[in-house]
Amino acid sequence: MRRKFSVRLLLAGAAVAIGGPAIAQSCVQSNERTAFELRALQSQLMVAAITCQRDSDYNAFVRKFQGELGGAYNTIRAHYRRTQGAQGQRALDGYITLLANEQSQDGIRQGSRFCQNITPLFQVALAQSSASSLVDISLERNVLNPVTDTACPERATPATSPTRRAANTRSAAVARNR
Repeated sequence: MRRKFSVRLLLAGAAVAIGGPAIAQSCVQSNERTAFELRALQSQLMVAAITCQRDSDYNAFVRKFQGELGGAYNTIRAHYRRTQGAQGQRALDGYITLLANEQSQDGIRQGSRFCQNITPLFQVALAQSSASSLVDISLERNVLNPVTDTACPERATPATSPTRRAANTRSAAVARNR
C-alpha cells in the first residue's frame, strides 16, 4: 500500500513538473494579443470580401497593411511554436481555420444583413494609418476572435538607471530634460 502511494505521489509530482511550464507557456503575451486582434480583423474582412464580393476593398487593405499583417502572422506563429512546440504549425492552421469558420457562421446568422453591416468596416479600416489603430477598431467593433487564453503576467522591467526613474508624465520628461 505504501509503495503504491509513493509511486502515485512521484507520478503526480512529475505531472506537475512537466505540466507546470506548459500551463505557464499557454498564456498570451501582450504583443501576441495585438497580433491575434489584427488577424481577427483581417479574417473578418476576408470573409466579408468573399461573401459580399468586396475583393478590391480587401486587396487594398492587404496591400496597405502588408507589413503589419505579415508581422502579426509571424507573431502568432511564434506564439503557437512557444505554446505547442512541435505541434505549433498544426495549432496555427487550426486557429486560422477556426477563426474563418466562426466568422463565416456569424455572417450566416446575420443573413441578408451581413453585407450591409460589414461593408462600412472596409472604409474604416482603410482610413487607418497604423496597426495599433486597426487593433483598436477590432476591439471596438467586437470582431469575433476565438482566442481565449489568459494574458501572461506582465514582467517587471528593471529601471533604466538605479539613480534615475523614468518619467511617468510628459511634463516630468520635459522638466527633466531642461
